[in-house]
Amino acid sequence: MTLSSDYFKRSLKVAPGGVHSPVRGFKGVGGTPLFFSRAQGAHLFSVEGKRYIDFCQSFGPLLLGHRDPDVVEAVREVEKMAWTFGACDPYSLELAEWLVNEVNWLEKVRFVCSGTEAVMSALRLARAATGRDKILKFEGCYHGHVDSMLVKAGSGLAGASALDSLGVSPAVASQTLVAPLDDEETFDEILSRFGDEIAAVIIEPLPANYGLLIQRKEFLHRIAQGAKKIGALLILDEVISGFRVALGGMAQLLNIEPDLVTYGKIIGGGFPVGCFGGRADLMDLMAPQGSVYQAGTLAANPIGMRAGLATLQKAKALDLYGVLETKCEYFSLEIERMSKAAHLPLRVAHFGSIFWIHFSQNQEIRSIRNIAPDHRERFSKLFHSLLEQGIYLAPSGYEVGFLSWAHDELILSDTLHRMGRCFEKLA
Repeated sequence: MTLSSDYFKRSLKVAPGGVHSPVRGFKGVGGTPLFFSRAQGAHLFSVEGKRYIDFCQSFGPLLLGHRDPDVVEAVREVEKMAWTFGACDPYSLELAEWLVNEVNWLEKVRFVCSGTEAVMSALRLARAATGRDKILKFEGCYHGHVDSMLVKAGSGLAGASALDSLGVSPAVASQTLVAPLDDEETFDEILSRFGDEIAAVIIEPLPANYGLLIQRKEFLHRIAQGAKKIGALLILDEVISGFRVALGGMAQLLNIEPDLVTYGKIIGGGFPVGCFGGRADLMDLMAPQGSVYQAGTLAANPIGMRAGLATLQKAKALDLYGVLETKCEYFSLEIERMSKAAHLPLRVAHFGSIFWIHFSQNQEIRSIRNIAPDHRERFSKLFHSLLEQGIYLAPSGYEVGFLSWAHDELILSDTLHRMGRCFEKLA
């Protein structure tokens, strides 16, 4: 039997850091990453043969759990017909029609291969539609590894952005303004200074890439109104929240109609699918109808289209959102109750079927500036303790956890029992 440590040693020789996406490398928690060979429902199976209860769920795409039988059947049906065409097909048409019919303000869509690509394309479209160059984003919101989005706020007002990655040119960074979350005053000041230069205001309406930073509805509506006032487009990045918290995502729950939206994760049912869409007059600026260029050889591949449609159709048929929200609330409160009994300063933020374990005294953390300074160290200890108990979370204290339809009451009860043992040891 080849162990995860053996696989990792081999991988280090052929891949940077031994991984193909940074957070998989366990840098945030320490130790050697696990290698998994199989997954089913709410479980992952390591190459050593150990079973783990999985709350990472591939970072969110698996609303129904790993290899849901109905999605498997849909994939097998289309797999017999084709893998990719590089041409028009009925599978992407069916998913596009479903999306436009279900989300009443979504008029046209374009499929791509990832959330990053969706954001990149939406930003290009916004600049073309407005004739402006600057983009306003918010500190703590992640929009993929697009150059212009890999910046954060400097010590002063937006405009003096600091780079989050080498390789991003200062010229590109200078076109991105960054505002703090949960701060109307600074937002208004930025619009006052740069309003006629801003092409789009982009935000995760449910920031879930730097902890779960649940925003006030009043603040999000202020952003929507501010963007409209200065003639900028409002882009909601719902790569995580889209079809995760409701069929219409956060836009539905907030009663906000964005000009453009980006989707990913659930929309492909576990396959690499992204999407951007919105108003027809904007989307019609895209080539070949318009002059805003975007293309993708494997975009709208039939397997991802059919997996996404099967996932979304089942989610609607089961009306699972209320059920998952109730389960997640119960699960989160029980974790807090047990940790309190063990005298551990642990809190759980939750929204819909998303939860985030943190070590800040304040339950409502709306900005990365309020995250406890020792959160990363404390989470690392918790992560490895849970791993020993057969519970797999994303290997970073700033990533959220996900419940799926496959996490039934028996599995959640088993998880809580294992967590209780973990808390006793940590205490």
